[in-house]
Amino acid sequence: MLGKFLAIVLVVSGLAAGGAMYYLQVYGYYDEVVLKPGQDVVLLPLGEETPRPIAYRDFQAIDASSSPIRYRACFTTSLAPQELAQMFQVSEQKFPRTAPGWFDCFDAEALGEALEAGTATAFVSVKNISYGVDRIVAVTDQGQGYAWHELNACGAKAYDGTVVGETCPPRPQTTAPAE
Repeated sequence: MLGKFLAIVLVVSGLAAGGAMYYLQVYGYYDEVVLKPGQDVVLLPLGEETPRPIAYRDFQAIDASSSPIRYRACFTTSLAPQELAQMFQVSEQKFPRTAPGWFDCFDAEALGEALEAGTATAFVSVKNISYGVDRIVAVTDQGQGYAWHELNACGAKAYDGTVVGETCPPRPQTTAPAE
């Protein structure tokens, strides 16, 4: 009888831990991003280092403090990708990161297909928004806009353990809390 009880406790504990892990990965750490007009959708102009805002509406975004690559945003714009490409840096990024299923405005698969087909264009928004992470903004021919964070070359090296090298900026130092 004791063996059955222990088996039930182990199974229930495993299910509870698995359910908690699933919840925390899919729902737990995400927060809705507070709208900051003029700061939410910015693109990096050609030959410049300071991003500039573009016209947008219907903005919604999520982010999580647990990881620098969990940011996802959706918006609409009246600007065409072709006219944006004449003023802003185009990104070679063709594979957006997926969003949680409950954030239904961001369909990474459809966006990736649009980027591959040329009916959407990806732009560099902010370089090193967090160490080794760039913000990418994509705009479709229909005026739908999407934003996500992607590892840049330095971030990919830093997080896979290879030597970063001199071409990457130094990693920011974290300070220990005062005692």
